[in-house]
Amino acid sequence: MTFTLQNIIPVIDAKSDENVPEFSIENISIDSRSLQNNQGTLFFALKGHNHDAHQYLENLIEKGVRFFVVEYIPEHLKDNAHFVVVKNTLKALQQTAVFYRNLFSFPTIGITGSNGKTIVKEWLNFLLSPDFTIVRSPKSYNSQVGVPLSIFGSNENHNLGIFEAGISTSNEMENLQKIIQPKIGIFTHLGNAHNEGFSSLTEKIEEKIKLFKDCEIVILEKEDAIEKLLTSETITWSFSDKNAIVFGEKKSKKNSFTTLTITYNNNSFQVEIPFQDEASLSNAMTCICTLLYLKYDTNVIAERIKNLYPVELRLQVKKGINNCSLIDDSYSSDYQSLKMALDFLEQQKLHQKKTLILSDIFQSGLPLQELYEKVKSLIKNNNINRFITIGDTIGTYLKDIPNIISFSSTQEFLQQFNLNSFENETILIKGARSFDFEEIVVILEEKNHETVLEINLDAISYNLNFYKSKLKPETKVMVMVKAFGYGNGGYEIAKLLEHHKVDYLGVAFADEGIELRKAGITIPIMVLNPENSSFNAMIAYDLEPEIYSITGLKAFLKVAQQRNISSYPIHLKMDTGMHRLGFQKNDLEVLSEILKNNNFIFIKSIFSHLAASDDLTFKYFTLNQIHLYTEFYDNISSSLNHKPFRHILNTSGIFNYAEFQMEMVRLGIGLYGVGNSEEENKQLLNVSTLKSIISQIRTVEANESIGYSRKFMVKDNMQVATIPIGYADGIRRAWGNEKGYVLINNQKATILGNICMDMLMVDVSEIKCKAGDEVIIFGEKPHVKEIANVTLTIPYEVFVGISQRVKRIFYKN
Repeated sequence: MTFTLQNIIPVIDAKSDENVPEFSIENISIDSRSLQNNQGTLFFALKGHNHDAHQYLENLIEKGVRFFVVEYIPEHLKDNAHFVVVKNTLKALQQTAVFYRNLFSFPTIGITGSNGKTIVKEWLNFLLSPDFTIVRSPKSYNSQVGVPLSIFGSNENHNLGIFEAGISTSNEMENLQKIIQPKIGIFTHLGNAHNEGFSSLTEKIEEKIKLFKDCEIVILEKEDAIEKLLTSETITWSFSDKNAIVFGEKKSKKNSFTTLTITYNNNSFQVEIPFQDEASLSNAMTCICTLLYLKYDTNVIAERIKNLYPVELRLQVKKGINNCSLIDDSYSSDYQSLKMALDFLEQQKLHQKKTLILSDIFQSGLPLQELYEKVKSLIKNNNINRFITIGDTIGTYLKDIPNIISFSSTQEFLQQFNLNSFENETILIKGARSFDFEEIVVILEEKNHETVLEINLDAISYNLNFYKSKLKPETKVMVMVKAFGYGNGGYEIAKLLEHHKVDYLGVAFADEGIELRKAGITIPIMVLNPENSSFNAMIAYDLEPEIYSITGLKAFLKVAQQRNISSYPIHLKMDTGMHRLGFQKNDLEVLSEILKNNNFIFIKSIFSHLAASDDLTFKYFTLNQIHLYTEFYDNISSSLNHKPFRHILNTSGIFNYAEFQMEMVRLGIGLYGVGNSEEENKQLLNVSTLKSIISQIRTVEANESIGYSRKFMVKDNMQVATIPIGYADGIRRAWGNEKGYVLINNQKATILGNICMDMLMVDVSEIKCKAGDEVIIFGEKPHVKEIANVTLTIPYEVFVGISQRVKRIFYKN
């Protein structure tokens, strides 16, 4: 049976126009922003609490999309395209995925668990790909939406599927099981993730194992709490319990390898695993058990296992040479993940020029001619300016693409291509692991010292959606990206927020807004602290000023008159109790007189700022501020011929006083994973992780001292590690002298003595570590709130204090 719209209409219980023509579906999409939407796309208009894709249908029609699955038809569009109406578009998407899955009979492996799903999936793909043509979940596509989209990557040439399934609450896994239909089940690890979505641990396990409903076998670490609830046959493994079906005995650890003796069915064999950490060893054991179940020879298992590699779980944005931006996806090259990476390129591009460096593509399941025709279409749709191919196959099939440059190998590219020709462009580097594209990344990446601030773009998206869940769908959202995005990075975060279609960005000064405009940001930007001297520049770059005084208003009007501008948008700030900036009550009469019949400016909004929305002990004060603001607004708006939109809630205001959301709210530090209460913090994901490495480890003997001014005296011989980060990087000196700590191999290492300008020293006497090991300065733990509390400051100051010499790396899982 072919995959046509007519086939799925009865499956999704849809109502459709009888005149809907025959339509063969080439592409399923849920993202209106994707450049891959075209005439062959069937678009599902998903609805969420604060998201409704129906509002973007007109834009999609302009792009050539003509077929839609919707919950309602916008009246003005009903004659412009073909609509299939369903009660729930997410359910329809899942039902469509079930239908599509049933077009193929190949077996699948379904993977669930709290951690390790993606690594096990990628390792199994590596281990089994010599013998199977595999379709698998791209990246971490394991959600109610991600699993259906993963399945649509299947074709008739695949003979094995490997899919992840993730859940966050009850009544979710049954949907995913119907789509994946696994015959082999894998339960990787039972952890604390999403505990809040279940009433008990048993309920969580029961929900997860619904994936294994029709499995022939389930592979898992021996765990009584899970085993007793399973009805399928199992293969259990353990490092400690010899009653497990597969027992792994750790023999030795040497040169980053761990030697295991594996015992299965009374037979033993040895494997060398190129890792030493417990998580990797556990994931490797899961893979070994899978190969044993599939009756692989133990010699083959040993040979393939020793070649396992670290899995990069995320797309990373890095700063490149010559003002370039790099998107590092240098470990995979398949058609499904290429589509995702190109969407990410469009989302995160900081320059108009886009370059793609791509290797031969593997594991597509398609004939090469058909595969590369699809790739050619992707390149065209995504408006790639320069295309560099590496590999014997890809260059042959795509030689007719304009602006293509082809090389047979990575080394040939590095030797022959003028790397300095990369300038002011965004470069997506995507290649199969065997092409060693990490060498390209190393050469093109701007050199910084070994301390980095990693920013999780997925966590920012999650936190944005959390606060939007507190709001009505029609409420506008302004997001603060001032002070270099609270130290996290202005341009990259602004691009993400523009991708999420936030209504406004807020910056402190005009030069911040100008830089965002130069980087290609087009959404409205409000400048919160405009200087009179910057008004001309603000107008030139379409920035909207906050006006907070009669003097400032007159100064802006003078500029507007000189430039003969009419109806320029401005925002009026009222002082209702913060006593920082803003019009006061005694200004209102003069302000109203100036605004009457004034056509040089247009009052876009009138707003105020809450001083204590984070502290409910000041609830009366906050409510009085809101009451006073309402009085101010009514007074001013009465002299206007329109109603400006209102906003007074900041991050904590959204959380504590959502009933006063009015027409817009302003989201600040909450976006970056920091709330102002424990209850709020529990709902947020950590965004920023500051990392460094151990430069050197030394033994310091008793009665010696460490650091400036001999602030720490050694009582007994101790091991001391030096970390290349100091107060010039933004680490407050008050965090030193045994008050603070870092994490090394998940263990606390106390900071000894004074923190230096470029270094700090920590106690590693009880920690197994070596030079070059990773060090967590802050992240999930220690959290910036903990550092702020100890150093008697606030998280804002910790964030914005991180020096610009610290490299920022942006990534998406």
